[in-house]
Amino acid sequence: MDSAKHAGDAAVAVAKAYGIETMFTLSGGHVFPLYDGAVHEGMRILDVRHEQSAVFAAEATARLTRKPGLAVLTAGPGITNGVSGVATAHFNGSPVVVMGGRAPQSRWGSGALQEMDHPPLLEPITKLAFTSSGADSIGQDVEMAFRTAVAPHRGPVFVDFFMDHLFAPAQMHQAETQTPSPYEPDTDSLARVAGLLAEAERPVVVLGSDVWMDRAEEAARDFVEAWRLPVIPNGQGRGILPAGHELLVTRARGLAFGQADLVIVVGTPLDFRLGYGWFGGKEGAPLARVVHLADAPSQLATHMQPAASAAGDLSLVFWSLATACGDAGVKPSRYASWLSTLSEAAAAAVSGDADLLSADSDPIHPMRVYGELGKVLADDAVVIGDGGDFVSYAGKYVEPRQPGNWLDPGPYGCLGTGLGYSIAARLARPSSQVVLLLGDGAAGFSLMDVDTLVRHNLPVVMVCGNNGMWGLEKHPMQMLYGYDVAAELRPGTRYDQVVTALGGGGELVTKPSEIGPALKRAFDSGVPYMVNIATDPQVAYPRNTTGV
Repeated sequence: MDSAKHAGDAAVAVAKAYGIETMFTLSGGHVFPLYDGAVHEGMRILDVRHEQSAVFAAEATARLTRKPGLAVLTAGPGITNGVSGVATAHFNGSPVVVMGGRAPQSRWGSGALQEMDHPPLLEPITKLAFTSSGADSIGQDVEMAFRTAVAPHRGPVFVDFFMDHLFAPAQMHQAETQTPSPYEPDTDSLARVAGLLAEAERPVVVLGSDVWMDRAEEAARDFVEAWRLPVIPNGQGRGILPAGHELLVTRARGLAFGQADLVIVVGTPLDFRLGYGWFGGKEGAPLARVVHLADAPSQLATHMQPAASAAGDLSLVFWSLATACGDAGVKPSRYASWLSTLSEAAAAAVSGDADLLSADSDPIHPMRVYGELGKVLADDAVVIGDGGDFVSYAGKYVEPRQPGNWLDPGPYGCLGTGLGYSIAARLARPSSQVVLLLGDGAAGFSLMDVDTLVRHNLPVVMVCGNNGMWGLEKHPMQMLYGYDVAAELRPGTRYDQVVTALGGGGELVTKPSEIGPALKRAFDSGVPYMVNIATDPQVAYPRNTTGV
């Protein structure tokens, strides 16, 4: 028998109006009416084994589809378990709505099960965190949550509901799902940017995640191609210029950032990944002038003073800037030799990697893994990174061929995102390869959610770089102190057998020649499958920053 309409129905109906197709959750009695509402509305319920994976899946859904994601968490520990996922969404600017259960209002203050006031905990890492005021207002409150999440600058919103309010009868709410009006950039500010570019001899453009999230990838590509500007992508900006594009100079990053005289950073913070906004100054070059362009004023840098900045809908930013460049007399011939220098340096770096990408060394050099993976990745493959040293190689050697096909934890750097991201990627891109690159440390955070992949028939290829340690910490500690502590894992742990025990497939690889055939078996298996590769623990990724 169908249950009567209640406030849970009203909440889910609004979520569906905002394009939500899947509710990510872990079962809890405080939110039963939301499940019942999903059944009534025909919304998919995908249940995980840890609440963090539910939020990570919702966040990855938002980042892959550019529509909001939804996670539903039960009261108390259900919500506290999801906090790292919410924080990750906050730092990535991902439009996620997290709906939480809450102990009944009729029992509030008397010590009910999992009674906790959640919003104060979530306020610092959300655009909005609040408790719905009553059964009759739940529809309007959920609409406000989604409207806030998708407005520039996007981000997570948390709303919880008293349990007795959710179960109560309620009127359905007709949501008005209006697209936020584009934010117009200031034309005078963009004229200043164009003036700086007209004077530059060594410019570089950085395209960040918000270029993709703001649906500005075509405008960005048209702009850099029209003005022949060298590009280094950041985060989900990867793939806006496909692998092999003549303007893509990622592999000359050190030279580009060290000797540039103008760096135009679009759609990403001037954080540790970009030297906090300080460029140039290498080999006698002066410090570069910096331009910061963002999708909202709140995202513009305040810790340093850029030479120019502007905020607005990023497609409008690129279109308006192109017009301003024409007015300012920007001439690509002025910096053509600089582009050639960067292109030659990038090509030389690629050529210089060939030996290690095909190395037959024993133990396996981690670069050999990426040499083999590159041979089997399809153009539309979704590649997910969850780890430290091992995944750092992915950032360098996996160059997406299409935008929107790369996921990593982002600037918050939270390990354990991988399984949740994989769940979302398989749903969002059902016909694409989905590859999760795991460090053996990261595998310990969420590998139990392979059970979720198996139960919901979501095949994913997992590649684990298994060097038996926390490589991102062990090598720096050795350098600083001459010893290390709390940095060892058990060598050769059979994470592949964990996957097999949970209903998937897997194998251990210990020889370089075994990598390619193992990857083929993984892609052909049609099940969640781990290729667990024992890599050389003596090899450390050559990094220039620790992020602090």
